[in-house]
Amino acid sequence: MNPPTRRECALVLALLLGILYFSNARIRTNLVPTPSSPPSHHPSQLNTLQGTTPQLYNTRLTWGNNQVPQTKVLASVPGWSIIDRLYIFKGVVYVVSDDPDSVPDVENMYSKGVEIFPGKEAEDTRLPGDEDIRIIGTAEAKALFGTGASIVDGVTFFVNDHPQFIRHYYHWSAELYFGFWRTYSSLDPAIPPEGNTTLPQPRHMFFNRLDAFRWRDPTNMNQLVLRSSLPEVTMEFRDDWDDRIKMGVPFVFDRVVLADRSAAMRAYNFQRYQRTASVPFALPGSVNWWMAIRNNVVQFAGMDLNDGSSTTATPVITYISRQAWGRRTLLQEDHEKLVKELYRLRDAHGWEVNVVLMEKLSRAEQIRLAVRTTIMMGVHGNGLTSLIWMRPTPRTTVIEFFYPGGFAHDYEYTARSLGIAHYGFWGDSSFTSPNMPLNAYPEGFQGNSIPVDAAAVGRLCYDRLTLSLEVDD
Repeated sequence: MNPPTRRECALVLALLLGILYFSNARIRTNLVPTPSSPPSHHPSQLNTLQGTTPQLYNTRLTWGNNQVPQTKVLASVPGWSIIDRLYIFKGVVYVVSDDPDSVPDVENMYSKGVEIFPGKEAEDTRLPGDEDIRIIGTAEAKALFGTGASIVDGVTFFVNDHPQFIRHYYHWSAELYFGFWRTYSSLDPAIPPEGNTTLPQPRHMFFNRLDAFRWRDPTNMNQLVLRSSLPEVTMEFRDDWDDRIKMGVPFVFDRVVLADRSAAMRAYNFQRYQRTASVPFALPGSVNWWMAIRNNVVQFAGMDLNDGSSTTATPVITYISRQAWGRRTLLQEDHEKLVKELYRLRDAHGWEVNVVLMEKLSRAEQIRLAVRTTIMMGVHGNGLTSLIWMRPTPRTTVIEFFYPGGFAHDYEYTARSLGIAHYGFWGDSSFTSPNMPLNAYPEGFQGNSIPVDAAAVGRLCYDRLTLSLEVDD
């Protein structure tokens, strides 16, 4: 047989190269499919791959010659509302509805957002006017807004509050954040203990009365709570609000959870408990409503969700001392007797006892200690805020010491809203729900001579820890 010619070799080589090229193309197609476009308005799927289908970002709600889409109030109690398609234009909030009687009274949703002082006259000065919020029909909205509005997409937490109560760990985490999540979670009344929820993660927080630096508390806990529980949230402040005003165009929120402290103060639950976060408990909700936030923070602090108080684990008693503060402290002698009594319980029963100054612990250490704690106690004060990270069980308890005759619902209501038992102490006597005193701030409430009977506290600790075990048996 004659050997192949040079021309024949070249043709065979070209054929082999062609087969190899098309074969590799098929392999690439099968193993690396062309990525699809990310879902619209989905905050957690950012597509940065090459080759995606070109798309126009959905930044505008356009109605053209049609009717302006109407606002829908999904849920509302004084000071807390969930609203779809809420409009803002030149600094005014607009509810667009051709059925204004179906919309809650505007003073129950919004206020002037000014500093809060006591008294009827001060209350009247906080009521909103047309320069703050208006309910308008679709025809007026069309004449005012034109043919469309720019979209603020996703879920927005909108705070129409003066800075007065924001820059504080308790007021941020156990009041504003508490209220926001209790309101929003009413849309998912089936949240399980694991904290899983069908609710989309909020994307924005708006503070139209607050400068950017004024939301951070001195202990840096506000930042930790926000960034660990809702890490994708972006924030806007008064300067950003002013930018939107100066643009002179309408904006529309996809969905907004609106908070207004002054409006919340009009509610019966606020009058009863003096807690703005108590108001949204009139809405439906799961008993595990807080777990979606709590569990994220707990994991961020390095704890397993199964860690913490249970009816079988060794109890942990944590006494949060304020003796180094020089304000609102126990009598020194009573403090020393209390520490001695707690150590006696430790030695007699093998329970863990911690006597701590919260300001000496890191933020993560404070959270981890609270997660592990079965009974938390201390004088009324900010250190007790960490009870919101405790794990509710039949024997989880908060014990709070007051000057005799004095009382505030701050930590009592917070504990009870989480399913945690709370006991207040006046010297040697204790009280718990439903037999609660009225709010009172007598002389001595803020002082350094608060008495407490160590033996009475010890007996309550023993009863709470052993009774729960007997019930379980």
